[in-house]
Amino acid sequence: MRPLLFVLLVLAAVSTAAQDAKTFTGVITDSMCAYTGHASMKMGPTDADCTRACVEAHGAQYVLLDGKNVYGLSDQKTPEKFAGAKVTVTGVLDAKTKMIQVKSISAAK
Repeated sequence: MRPLLFVLLVLAAVSTAAQDAKTFTGVITDSMCAYTGHASMKMGPTDADCTRACVEAHGAQYVLLDGKNVYGLSDQKTPEKFAGAKVTVTGVLDAKTKMIQVKSISAAK
């Protein structure tokens, strides 16, 4: 009976983890400009340039802005190439911290 219980527990854990992965679509921006926009910072001629500059020079984090929500991203390397662009992020959201445990990031279609 114990091996069966173990198998059921493992299957339940795997099933729960797989269910939590979702896709989110939005723009890669930075944590400093996510709520106010890039116009006030003027850290570059484009939103992408400002995003990268805020991360590099001011210690901001890359985030996903979906139009009304700002989500932190566990991956801080991949978003650099998508700065200022609309993307699809696949990952697991921690609703309390609004942080996405990133599995992948790709250009939105």
